[in-house]
Amino acid sequence: MFGFFKKTGPGTLVAAAFIGPGTVTVCTLAGVGFGYALLWAMALSVTATVVLQEMAARIGIITGMGLAEVIKAQLRHRFLKIPVIVLVFSAVVIGNAAYEAGNLSGASLGMAGVFPEELIRFYPLLTGMVAFVLLYAGSYKVLERCMTVMVLVMSLSFICAAVMTGPDMGEVLQGLFIPQVPEGSILTIIGLIGTTVVPYNLFLHASLVRERWSGAGDLKAARKDTLLFVLLGGLVSTAIIITAAGNGLTGVENVMDMAKGLEPVYGRFAVYFIGTGLFAAGITSSITAPLAAAYVANGCFGWNASLKDTRFRLVWMIVIGTGVLFASAGFNPIELILFAQVANGILLPVVALFLWWAVNRTGVLGRYKNTLVQNLLSGGIILVTVILGIRSILKVLGWGE
Repeated sequence: MFGFFKKTGPGTLVAAAFIGPGTVTVCTLAGVGFGYALLWAMALSVTATVVLQEMAARIGIITGMGLAEVIKAQLRHRFLKIPVIVLVFSAVVIGNAAYEAGNLSGASLGMAGVFPEELIRFYPLLTGMVAFVLLYAGSYKVLERCMTVMVLVMSLSFICAAVMTGPDMGEVLQGLFIPQVPEGSILTIIGLIGTTVVPYNLFLHASLVRERWSGAGDLKAARKDTLLFVLLGGLVSTAIIITAAGNGLTGVENVMDMAKGLEPVYGRFAVYFIGTGLFAAGITSSITAPLAAAYVANGCFGWNASLKDTRFRLVWMIVIGTGVLFASAGFNPIELILFAQVANGILLPVVALFLWWAVNRTGVLGRYKNTLVQNLLSGGIILVTVILGIRSILKVLGWGE
């Protein structure tokens, strides 16, 4: 067990970031609304995540800089650099401040499923305090170990819940390998991609690999770490869809409705499994979202700050504080979370294009830049995200299906 902990790296935080309340919510809605039909979209999302996160990690290891710093350094024209840096800062730092409300709300829902529901108004503050303490400690190793434990807890929780439903494996395999787009499912598909291929994770990963590794000799270890934990995260997301599809619900007002749907057959254990998993998902994302925002601000402003730097801490404090404020204000958590995931799906093509541009520049990666095969694979993924993003905008405007 201790050997496993020694081999883990930033992949644990990447998985912890994308298996948040948004993942639980969107996967639940996918399972309840469309059964196993959208499992292929999750498989596509996991593949895309592995490819894009590997590129982000490669940039961090080879250049010794974060993605925001690389973009800033490579954009030499002032009239192009300033708008791009403003866009990146706004999308990640300001966006994560709003996204944090969904993380804290999700963790609170999980706590309410296990602990007294009457105290739910205090749970966002309690969750925010836990995130504050872990980030204020300013130790990358502490964060990594805590995230590893929480990822394993949520994995066990949701996989056990999926097994409880006794799914038809033939239908599961059909959903995984035969793409279907049921009527009214396009925004859910975009949500599944947006909650898995998280734009801010690309910035977070490029920055975190510098805390763990340095130099081209560590690329193999970084790739293994990325593959292991992204696949584990994908397994968790798949388990949530299977659980939601197999519990017989026709609608959900609250993520914990999924647990309540299983309770008549499997007893209180179902609520404990899903409640614990949802809390773990919420608390991990409540830590990684502010951390990513601080790293992006660090790169955009050229601070070169450490985890204990006052400016670095101030950014994540603002993100957590904003999240606690909105999560405690009585907004519907499921609406906050779903909105954030669709927004992520629209933002992803923009961030992915910047990443693709950077990873193909000889001045950035030298001989470690993308190969033809890597470009074909990543280019296809980005093209899909662009098409889905456009369809999402048309759908919101009422011009889509």
